[in-house]
Amino acid sequence: MVCKLKKALYGLKQSLRAWFGRFTKSMKNFGYKQSNSDHTLFLKHRKGKITALIIYVDDMVVTGDDHDEIDCLQRHLTSEFEMKQLGDLKYFLGIEVARSKHGIFLSQRKYILDLLTETGMLGCKPVDTPIEQNHKLFHCSDATSTDKGRYQRLVGKLIYLSHTRPDIAYAVCAVS
Repeated sequence: MVCKLKKALYGLKQSLRAWFGRFTKSMKNFGYKQSNSDHTLFLKHRKGKITALIIYVDDMVVTGDDHDEIDCLQRHLTSEFEMKQLGDLKYFLGIEVARSKHGIFLSQRKYILDLLTETGMLGCKPVDTPIEQNHKLFHCSDATSTDKGRYQRLVGKLIYLSHTRPDIAYAVCAVS
């Protein structure tokens, strides 16, 4: 289930912090524990089942194997906050989610296509190994100057992409 918060506090520097504090208090009062490793993740264990909620800005993803708890959580959140249910998760933070009888599949296909379009490489041919092992990069003095900011943004996007594509991790590490 994906939800979008309809109203948030804007304008003041501390508005988001105050809102998130209110949200956290509400979740804890409803029996959820805030994760130590990711403060935007809330978990509830009940009768051997688990329900998880993660929030990013004004988007929430709720999942788990306790369908009754998910329904209760949705009613609780609707009573506390103005929000809209967007249905099953299909796309979140650049990751596409597809369901089938065989399971749930994550893909960053759209993210990759957008990245290739942005860099003008949409027509390039794919290769099995994106870089030779132990390849050394060097500075070429007669090459045209590269926009440092654009290069850093590209490397950041490639690092994010390597979460679902571990096969490119070595190449990304080499250029970062």
